[in-house]
Amino acid sequence: MKLLSFTLFLILSNTLFAQNFVRGSVVDERKSPIPFAKIYVKNTADQRTVASVEGSYELSLMPGEYFLVISALGYQDRETYISITSTDLQRDVQLFPEKQQDYKEIVVNTKKGNIGREIMLEVVKRRERMNPWNYAHAVDVYIKASEQKDIKVKEQRKKKENEDEIENTANDADPLEASLPKAPSWVDNMNLLEVQLKRNYAPGNKVKEIRNAYTLHGSDRSLYYTTTVKSNFNFFENLLHLDDLHQTPVSSPISVPGILSYKYRLEETYVENGHTICKIKIIPRNTATTTLEGYIYVIDSLFLVQKLQLSMNKGNLLIYDHFEIDQTFSSIGDSMCVLDKQVLSYGVKYKNETSACQTTALFTNYNFDPEFSKKFFSTELAVTTKEAYERDTNYWSSTRQTSLSPEEQRFIIIKDSIRDFYNRKEYLDSIDKVFNKITALKILWFGVDHRNREQKIQWSLGSVATLIQPFGLGGPRLNPSFDYFKKWKDERTLETYSRISYGFLNKDVKGDTWWRYRFDPFHFGFVRFAINHDFDVIRGYDAITQIYKRDNFIEATKMTLSADYELFNGFYAYSSLGFSERRSLSDFEFLNTIDNIIPNNDPTEFKPYQTLIGYLGFSYTPKQKYMREPYRKVVLGSAWPTFSVNYERGIPKLFGSDVDHEYLQIDAMQSFKISTLGTMNYRLSVGKFLSARQLYNPDYKYQRRSDPIWFSNPLYSFQGLDTTLPTIDYVFQAHVVHHDNGAILNKIPYFKKTRIGLVAGAGAMYVKEYDWQHYEVLGGLERNFKMSRRRLRVGIYGVISDGNQIKPTFDWKVSFAVLDDRNMKWNF
Repeated sequence: MKLLSFTLFLILSNTLFAQNFVRGSVVDERKSPIPFAKIYVKNTADQRTVASVEGSYELSLMPGEYFLVISALGYQDRETYISITSTDLQRDVQLFPEKQQDYKEIVVNTKKGNIGREIMLEVVKRRERMNPWNYAHAVDVYIKASEQKDIKVKEQRKKKENEDEIENTANDADPLEASLPKAPSWVDNMNLLEVQLKRNYAPGNKVKEIRNAYTLHGSDRSLYYTTTVKSNFNFFENLLHLDDLHQTPVSSPISVPGILSYKYRLEETYVENGHTICKIKIIPRNTATTTLEGYIYVIDSLFLVQKLQLSMNKGNLLIYDHFEIDQTFSSIGDSMCVLDKQVLSYGVKYKNETSACQTTALFTNYNFDPEFSKKFFSTELAVTTKEAYERDTNYWSSTRQTSLSPEEQRFIIIKDSIRDFYNRKEYLDSIDKVFNKITALKILWFGVDHRNREQKIQWSLGSVATLIQPFGLGGPRLNPSFDYFKKWKDERTLETYSRISYGFLNKDVKGDTWWRYRFDPFHFGFVRFAINHDFDVIRGYDAITQIYKRDNFIEATKMTLSADYELFNGFYAYSSLGFSERRSLSDFEFLNTIDNIIPNNDPTEFKPYQTLIGYLGFSYTPKQKYMREPYRKVVLGSAWPTFSVNYERGIPKLFGSDVDHEYLQIDAMQSFKISTLGTMNYRLSVGKFLSARQLYNPDYKYQRRSDPIWFSNPLYSFQGLDTTLPTIDYVFQAHVVHHDNGAILNKIPYFKKTRIGLVAGAGAMYVKEYDWQHYEVLGGLERNFKMSRRRLRVGIYGVISDGNQIKPTFDWKVSFAVLDDRNMKWNF
């Protein structure tokens, strides 16, 4: 602690005697950051700096008066007067593009310098004028996405049978007429999606997509770019933010930072439609932050982009092993590049399966003079009409903007036939009859199920395997269970689960039942009701070395009613009211046979008491973006943090309740990307009991102690806290974790292929009633692996912990996390 105090003293001393700073951002005429702008003091060569990739800068100066000069490639230089006093100064500067001149055609001369780079410099100078996303427009978009899977079959005989099935099916007018099982196996190895929409756009990245046709044959799990609102491959911007595809933003080769990040080489020139086309090869200077390579085709003398053929390096792709982008443009008035066609080719290889996918998007009927109402653009980025899902083959035959391959045509015919066959009542009844048949294997292992597809109802009885619990708390138990599920056409659902439990050692009967009704799928509206008579825990969120201890368990009889609802976009309300009677397990008999192996203790003794506790919580994510489906809402996220407030009230006397307390907790958390430098996650939290007139152990707020070896979620826990702290006073917490996504290690030659990234973080906590201060810093290595069709992240970390009540310690930890393929995010 003395060393830490001395270090803090030095830091404060240096701060007191440091020069003052002028800080700010350099932006263009659209208020977009200008990376790598140069800032220097006029007539003083040694007082200069360079802006970051996000356009921010910082310059240390002694008090006085100065003229700053700000310059950037492709922009007019600008001078600004500043006066430095005893405080820091904030000065943001806006630069404007150089005035356009009449550029003559560049003559290709092998004796000249880097012709490819000179051509790209001219393209970048015209970038703002040729960028179609600088102008409001509406455009019709047709998307076709397909997947072809190649599954290895070990037995050659099985391969031959599959080939025979394909050949026989191709010659049959109706392959399902004879028998459904004879449908060709390749049908299940192919997926096809078609979408037709109108995309409306206004500068400032305002977008609204109206889908009027959507047909999926198979599964869209591996298909990418099925909507235009998640990713926009606009290479006329400095950075491409492809959060659902790539771990880091991608630097565009048609930009000012791109000129510094890529090498350009003129490969060849040729004449097409009366224009000389320059084929320029794009080569990354540093694969750590530059992930594109390929070709850009430029119309000479006009310096307009005609075509792009680019591929992404494997390193930071979230799911796919390879990803290629082909874009074709047309010119409007010899000044603007309009995207006509985009082809994405991508795929991934698993142990016994290779998936090859392609998405083609055609953009037609551009309107650069649209009339948008004042409130047309909002956080609702896409709308899919109910009719869009009802389009049939005749509709697509008349409106499809590209031809289907023979394989795709045959696939659609067979898929439609299978769908029609599956929807026949006779077939559904026959399937249900087979599904509902009771067998010995179902009774013993899988459980007995009953399904009615027409009414969309299913119920299940637990199997013998789930009936017997040999190592339950207090010895062996019997647990018969029953569950029920019903779904309506408008996505409303009803779920219920009931269980009865009998313990042989204590001859006690326990059980629970819960019901959940989703009454408003679009607003995430749920109502839940539960009755429980079972074991409960005092510290539900504690270290794995503590949570199994007997002093953590009690017996409780509870009845709870809760409801969730989104009141308006991004603002969610959560409420519950629960009554319970809590009893000690001090008279309960336990099996002590393994206590010598895993030490345990005695239950907590207390007199029975009743509780009536209400919860009310709100969370708000400003400017939450979403897509509207006919009966549901797909949340796309926000650039803002999520703020939450949770209030808990122990209500005294009512229904004999013995508790009387109030607790309030406020949180803020966010995950965002820092340009090409990685992903930052943070969480700030403060909580306090506003009153604690009558408070029992289960209602304290426990600060979780750390697990040995296991690296728990660092946004909600600490890795070096060796004590569980029950608290009623103020608790302040701050957590931050940064994943560099390879930005540092990838600078090492060939290291990007290892897919190893650095992670660093820190945490701090102050518990007022114990005057407990805890700090820790962490660093480690992480790597992503394929796990079946999911992505597994494995990490190893070193953690240094310190505080006013512990000695500095160092620990090694490991973690395993699975990528959430719904939002393409990790848990931290």
